[in-house]
Amino acid sequence: MRKVTFFMIVAACIVLISGCGALYTNVKTPMPTLEMQVNADNQAKVGTASATAYLWVVVVGDCSVASAMKDGGITKIHHVDTEINTVLGGLYGKFSTVVYGE
Repeated sequence: MRKVTFFMIVAACIVLISGCGALYTNVKTPMPTLEMQVNADNQAKVGTASATAYLWVVVVGDCSVASAMKDGGITKIHHVDTEINTVLGGLYGKFSTVVYGE
């Protein structure tokens, strides 16, 4: 009985600490840029940059716009998206920047 109570307390703490999406989050959002001229014909190139977080404290990687531009060989940005994936409220997380352009 004590083990069940302990796990229930731990689960409640995880939910309270992490807020919404305590078990799994997968979010894609647009990022505002100075030039928002989105033209499907000119989006021939896509670059991605990612950073990964472990145990809420260690983050490894580079998810900057500059890194994503370099990855896709992009010199002119049309728009930028961000992608956020987390498991267990941040126990594991992946943060990505996706750049579209020429």
